[in-house]
Amino acid sequence: MTEPRIAPTRTFAARPHSTGLVVHDPLTGLTHRAGTELASGRVRLSDTDVASLPEIHPAAMQADVPISVCWSPLVRCNLACPHCLDDKSVPELARPDRYRIAHLLAESAVLGVDISGGEPLLLRELPVLIDILVAGGSAVSVTTNGTHLARRAEALAARVDAVRISLDGPDAERHDHWRGTGSFDRAVAGIRAAVAHGIPTQIQTVLLRSTAWASVRPMVELAAALGVYGVTFLQMLPIGEGAVLADAEQLTDDEATELLAELNTTSAVPVRLRTREAAGGFTVIRADGHVWRNQPDAHAINSLRPLLSINDLALTARDGSA
Repeated sequence: MTEPRIAPTRTFAARPHSTGLVVHDPLTGLTHRAGTELASGRVRLSDTDVASLPEIHPAAMQADVPISVCWSPLVRCNLACPHCLDDKSVPELARPDRYRIAHLLAESAVLGVDISGGEPLLLRELPVLIDILVAGGSAVSVTTNGTHLARRAEALAARVDAVRISLDGPDAERHDHWRGTGSFDRAVAGIRAAVAHGIPTQIQTVLLRSTAWASVRPMVELAAALGVYGVTFLQMLPIGEGAVLADAEQLTDDEATELLAELNTTSAVPVRLRTREAAGGFTVIRADGHVWRNQPDAHAINSLRPLLSINDLALTARDGSA
């Protein structure tokens, strides 16, 4: 078994808040409350120490702007996954607007930015966008299907704080059923390249009723064999193109929690579950340059306004913020 190639310390983002100091983890997407004084901005911390800090749901902080956002600067993708969260009907802004949005996020108080898609590794300017966000003090992660990761891992290693690779099965037969022939082998090659270049890496997988019970434990075993940090299991959200599958494929949060309960104490790598409840109120910036926000129950997402200034990120009850 390959040992995880993750440094004893890695980069997080921290800032003081009215409820106390908070730390955002770009690898897991979790927010923690810290009991010690830390510098604001990007900080190098022990992964073990941060994992021991209590988690806090961002909604409980009553912040003026989101602690973290998902930025999907493009809708283009080389795959066509039927459960995709993205809405392919959303128009895609031009490159100058992507730079503009990166600078706005960098100037805001947002601690974490996860660059997703579409497939973000299709963007030639991705390294520049990451550099802009990092210069502003954010912790930056990239969520990818992994098929282009092997060729871009070296460039990402010098700048990104974490990478999350989406897998839908622990082997080619099960993964490729959802994502297309050859996608599993290319994603695994990308994971190996990211680990080899020292990028904090994790696998994330969407729980689907038709596959979850047979795939959960093998997925964790695959993660351990590849040497990644761990696995995040995501509850399916009835959002984007995946909405048509929701009735047939969604698990309840209780079912998902019960499914993963044993793994939390027996797995060789960290395992976490993101429930639909936890996804409520989360902020997404889609390729149209608009701020979108999950409804409190994460059963729908609302388009709020164009992102033209930092004020457009504001969290308000009227917008459905948790």
